[in-house]
Amino acid sequence: MGCKNKNILITGISGFVGSLLARELIDRSANVYGLVRRRSDGQIPYNIKRQKIDKGINLIEGDLESISSLGNAITISSPDIIFHFGAQSFIPRSFSDPLETMGTNCCGTANLLEAIRLKDADPIVVFAGSSEEYGLVISSSQQYDKAKSRYGSVFPEPHRIPEIPISEENPLRPMSPYAVSKVYGDYLMRNYWHSYGIKTVVSRAFNHEGAGRGAMFVTSAITSQVMKLKFGEIDSLSIGNVNAFRDWSHVSDIIDGYIILAEKGEYGAVYNQGSERTNSVISFLLLSLEGAGYEINNIETFSGDKAVTEPLVMENSSIFGMNFKRTRLDEMMLREELEFVLDDAGIIVHTHKGEIKVNFDAKRFRPAEVPILLSDARKIKAIGYSVKSDLRDIISDQLNYYLSTRDRRAA
Repeated sequence: MGCKNKNILITGISGFVGSLLARELIDRSANVYGLVRRRSDGQIPYNIKRQKIDKGINLIEGDLESISSLGNAITISSPDIIFHFGAQSFIPRSFSDPLETMGTNCCGTANLLEAIRLKDADPIVVFAGSSEEYGLVISSSQQYDKAKSRYGSVFPEPHRIPEIPISEENPLRPMSPYAVSKVYGDYLMRNYWHSYGIKTVVSRAFNHEGAGRGAMFVTSAITSQVMKLKFGEIDSLSIGNVNAFRDWSHVSDIIDGYIILAEKGEYGAVYNQGSERTNSVISFLLLSLEGAGYEINNIETFSGDKAVTEPLVMENSSIFGMNFKRTRLDEMMLREELEFVLDDAGIIVHTHKGEIKVNFDAKRFRPAEVPILLSDARKIKAIGYSVKSDLRDIISDQLNYYLSTRDRRAA
């Protein structure tokens, strides 16, 4: 099918992923329309300016919570494809204001589908679901027992342990209002295909990062702090739960996946998008320090009772039936030989430039945590998806982004 000369509407075009997708679609000669909220200051949104696409797209003012404005956007754009990215996507914010999240994510998605139905339009709709829909994935009997002790029950009960890697058939146990809202949209998209023939495809993308990722997300929180440390603006780092494991992809790979789903995805179907590797937050932090020029010798908790020598030595043996690059520290944590807790207070990182303190911040911990995400992406790979970037590529791009913004401020 291709994107050349296609009319494509992107909700959430001013976001991190939406603006990058728009840039890619412009390069593929698509006619790109984007839904944006009215701004009182009349300014072009930051990400659109950063990608230098304001002259190459057609912006339509509207709001996901207004079905009439969505109908207007469909009339103006006459879309062949809609990428539905518009959402409140910051998980901590969904805990502090769940009603806002439900209004934007649930009602907004319902409004979009109803607007398509009422307008008798016939676009392909690619929905940005989330790996967070899987939520409480069980990786071991020990972790299952901990979850039962903490939450009282696990529903649905696991049919196998471990439930990793995560395929599209894994049970959904969302652990945040954001994740619940994405489950709603996921099912509603498929319902509108079955009920009304609206050509929907659901993506459950695992974490995707890169230059310009929102400052509140953990990878940017880490890399921005590392650059501030490097330039002497701070003397320590602050982080939340370092035990969480995530399947991090480069955003450029995920954008390729979205386009593949629009071109080749089966209607009414769900596709994981991920890197098929998992790494801990603490490894991401240490690799970021390494990427900024710090040679890491060993780490230890403030009390000294937990220590790891050469934590960044890379492992590539089989685990969960998969082979992927991970650090020695990751290996120990995945094998449940090591866990950091809030009572540890923090970690001292010993480098060739001296000690770096990493403080554990209780405010950064979620009320309910997703312990591990690791994708099985065979389904989307079968229609052409491939992973081109590794974890260090992500880190390098994010560090360079903060270096470039610092240079612009200094200029």
